[in-house]
Amino acid sequence: MLDLILDSLRVISLPTKTNFRGINHREVALFQGPQGWAEFSPFLEYSDEESARWLACAIEAATQESPKLYRTSIGVNATMPALNDESEVTRILAGFPGCTTVKIKVGTNDEEDLARIAIVRKLSPQSRIRIDVNGLWSVDRAVKFLDLCGEIEYVEQPCATVVELRELKSRVDVKIVGDEILRKSENPFEVDLHGAIDILMLKVQPLGGIRNAHALAAHHKLPVVVSSALESAVGINYGLTLAASFEELSYDCGLATGSLLAKNVADSEIADGKMQIKRVEPSFNGLEVSADRFDWWKNRIMRTAALLG
Repeated sequence: MLDLILDSLRVISLPTKTNFRGINHREVALFQGPQGWAEFSPFLEYSDEESARWLACAIEAATQESPKLYRTSIGVNATMPALNDESEVTRILAGFPGCTTVKIKVGTNDEEDLARIAIVRKLSPQSRIRIDVNGLWSVDRAVKFLDLCGEIEYVEQPCATVVELRELKSRVDVKIVGDEILRKSENPFEVDLHGAIDILMLKVQPLGGIRNAHALAAHHKLPVVVSSALESAVGINYGLTLAASFEELSYDCGLATGSLLAKNVADSEIADGKMQIKRVEPSFNGLEVSADRFDWWKNRIMRTAALLG
């Protein structure tokens, strides 16, 4: 398997339109197998142990046939980074044509976060609002913010721990989505989510692939929403495939983050708020990294593959 990966390995750097997650370029490793191109793109700071699930997903994508799909397109949400300049917010929203759901990054500064939500509501009054906190709030802070922010579809990972999420759920009526609580867990099957969240966030790479994501959804018996980890068009298409493989899918998915990239290996076209599942043939023109960065990723893959056995 390692030979299959290394023989076709390409490493690229995709510039972002704005600072997102503290980065301005997204480095991504791609390789080809019998089922097409696959992506391995854990963030640079992730350990080899955490990255192992991402590699397992990439191997699955390159070598395993897709599961049964129940739809050919997926409704997606717009994603709003931590920006408060109205012209910048306008520019970002324009990259999500037809989307009627907006996920807004919040959590660091309550005053600025509330102002950002207000700007989005002003510019897109027809949109459902969901907010993503990345586990940064205490329970009391979450209760206060949710009381001030107006009606929202859901709040994603407002607090870091299951205990906090369970307490928060007992104090508010807002739906709570679990993200990091699942994908950052050493064993996501052992996390007791009862009374803590309402919806599972599934990200195909961090959870180890489509089959593992389905197993987790079946185990926890909760509705799901599928999202991305700022992947290239290759990784996004595998996330779309995951979303399409669920017979029931009630929420727009966070799979349109290609609109936050200034360049990509293929088009991630959004039409009327939806994205099509398609076979991606990447173009690497002008995107490949330097020799030393290629070697860094090659060594990372070799170490991570050793952990998979």
